[in-house]
Amino acid sequence: MDRCARARDWAEIQERMLVPLYEAVYARLEVGSGTRLLGLGCGSGLALLMAASRGAAVTGVDAASPERLALARERLLPQAWGTRARTDTRILDGADTEALGNLAEAPGERPYNLVTAFEPIGCVAGDSEGLGELLAAAKPLAGRGTPVVLVGWGPPERCVASSVLRVATKLAEPLRTTRSWRPALRDDLEEVAQRAGLRPDGSGRVACPFGYADVDSAVRGLLSTGLFDAAITATDQAQVDKELTEALHTHKRRDGTVWMPNVFRYLIARTP
Repeated sequence: MDRCARARDWAEIQERMLVPLYEAVYARLEVGSGTRLLGLGCGSGLALLMAASRGAAVTGVDAASPERLALARERLLPQAWGTRARTDTRILDGADTEALGNLAEAPGERPYNLVTAFEPIGCVAGDSEGLGELLAAAKPLAGRGTPVVLVGWGPPERCVASSVLRVATKLAEPLRTTRSWRPALRDDLEEVAQRAGLRPDGSGRVACPFGYADVDSAVRGLLSTGLFDAAITATDQAQVDKELTEALHTHKRRDGTVWMPNVFRYLIARTP
């Protein structure tokens, strides 16, 4: 699949599924005009845009997809619309840890008082390792006691999408890859926080149903997550599309829409 098209599918179809999570976190932490937010793995920037609409100064970092980052710039940097740019909004190029290191060395850089990592972990084996490196690089940029928000999938029995995501695991099995989907574990977030030297200070669960206009939109949205990449490598795009479509028909409603209730969990940890 074309990388630009997949990034657009993420921004237009899939990313909005986590809006209830963003809203719950921002309300709990009272995000507003006094907030300086650093978004790790910011993707195409919807969570940052929501924080900025509350008056927060936002900085986004993401090395996983230059195409998503380009969309974040379109959303967040006013010069893309021919207006004056806000100096408190930044979307950073380059490797995540490199970009954060450059920020830490910038003269006069004020500490951030909120760090978010909204990309859910615990659905791909090994996905927490890269996040640990990011958190280590981000800690020098945050003030003491700064809340750091980590997000993961809820229990498989509370996530209807788990049955569909298992297609990715089944098809990727010939490669025996560690990058295929796996069910979330209860202590995924706490283990990441502990390794990063952060102190847990509360958590919550938020209902984030996956709703799509039709099966085709659901296929495009789920493929845009990258969770099926290993399956595509192990088989081919046509096989993945076919089996994913078949799995989604179970969740198709009479009006043609697709609906899958899910629960996501967030952990608030604090810097030492």
